[in-house]
Amino acid sequence: MHPDKVSRSRLQQLTDLPNIGPASAADLRLLGITQPDELRSRDPYQMYQQLCELTGQRHDPCVIDVFISVTRFMQGEDAKAWWCYTDERKQYLQEPAQ
Repeated sequence: MHPDKVSRSRLQQLTDLPNIGPASAADLRLLGITQPDELRSRDPYQMYQQLCELTGQRHDPCVIDVFISVTRFMQGEDAKAWWCYTDERKQYLQEPAQ
């Protein structure tokens, strides 16, 4: 869902989270996450690594940004677009800026 349309009072399914559509919701379910509350204690970088291992492929690193956005949201931060976390991810992983 677009971050501007997210409401904390209506978090019933994964697609109610910011930046989560059907494909990202399927990725979360593959990780064993079925409810938004299950994201509170998850590490977005570990989630990404686990997703790559489970699918046998390297996913776009922007998936980490999406995972950061939803874990932070569930920890109480405001809903933000996933790309707001790109610089943080690149710095954390020491990726060169593009």
